[in-house]
Amino acid sequence: MGIDGSLALAPDRAPGDGPDPGSPGPERHDELRRSLTDWLRANLTPEVVAAGQAGMVSTETVEILRAWNRVLADAGWAAISWPAEYGGRDASVAEQLAFHEVMTGFKAPGPVNVIGVANVAPAIMAVGTAEQKDRYLAPMLRGDEIWCQGMSEPDSGSDLASLRTTALADGGEFVINGQKTWNSLGQYADWCQLYARTDPTAPKHKGISCLLVDMRSPGVEARPLRTMTGEAAFSELFFSDVRVPATALLGPIHEGWRVAMTTLSHERAGVARLHLGLTARFNDLLAEARQSGVEATSVERDRLAQLYAFISCMRWMTTRELEAVGRGGQPSPAMGSLAKLMWARATQELADLAVSLLGSGGLEGAWTSNFIAAPGVSIAGGTSDINRNIVAEHGLGLPR
Repeated sequence: MGIDGSLALAPDRAPGDGPDPGSPGPERHDELRRSLTDWLRANLTPEVVAAGQAGMVSTETVEILRAWNRVLADAGWAAISWPAEYGGRDASVAEQLAFHEVMTGFKAPGPVNVIGVANVAPAIMAVGTAEQKDRYLAPMLRGDEIWCQGMSEPDSGSDLASLRTTALADGGEFVINGQKTWNSLGQYADWCQLYARTDPTAPKHKGISCLLVDMRSPGVEARPLRTMTGEAAFSELFFSDVRVPATALLGPIHEGWRVAMTTLSHERAGVARLHLGLTARFNDLLAEARQSGVEATSVERDRLAQLYAFISCMRWMTTRELEAVGRGGQPSPAMGSLAKLMWARATQELADLAVSLLGSGGLEGAWTSNFIAAPGVSIAGGTSDINRNIVAEHGLGLPR
């Protein structure tokens, strides 16, 4: 049997069509869809789309995406969930989801400063001083200053509490020594939200502090890490007697664990958008298979149907959670981990299916990077093993 529409797999939706039946709340997000659609048609260029579709930020795309970041910010589209006083739109959860659906439909990249906008800024808004908010949020929003995070270490992996990098008080400064790894945007970053041990004698989860570190400080070195995709999207960071002022401290001294949980709670809430990217790639695979005249086997058709159902369940789960949050509830601590687990499984199945359906065509163009990068999604953003533990303990109430 050929691949046709008989299974109604992931029907295409034109950018700017009305809300999906599964989208939360019809209040203002229809107006937002129309406004964003019109704006993208007037401002989005093929060069920006190509840069966004190229994969991880690279030396070839960083300035294109930084300029696009400024365009987004100046029009109020860089961080619609931010409070209006900081350049956002006070967007509701329904509006945020509508925004990402339209952006995905147009294949429009978001801000290049995604670490800063999505992860660092919420922590600064929550526990930062007035001076820190005034100094960092505006250039962060526009991409004038790119941020990275210093969390993982070579001997710590995803276990943040076991970090060894130190930041010891010396008069009115902290002196930082240590190493971080797998830092997204590290080689392009102007600033780093760094987690370091300020009290080496404290218990594992205590004595950690968060510091906002200027990457141009003497003693800071960023070395790009090239992955098996050929991209140097990550860096390892070295800190050798780096001195930063006491005003670089974000939140109370020795309370970095609480700051980290504030940051990661926003990051995990953002995981709810992962199904949009999966749906777009699923549709791309179907379209390419149809254009190539692929004759799918019954096994391949079953796999396609299973993957479609799996992505649909992921969408239903995250949409339900967003609806609850939109009504004033708190996001489940296990929801982000469960969505991440589903995303990793679906991404790997999609990469394998592309090779099965397209043959050598599944190893060409964008599918090449997709296939090579797929194994790594079980590690990115928290390993699958750790996420299973979170789901078991916080979602199912199982013992540690």
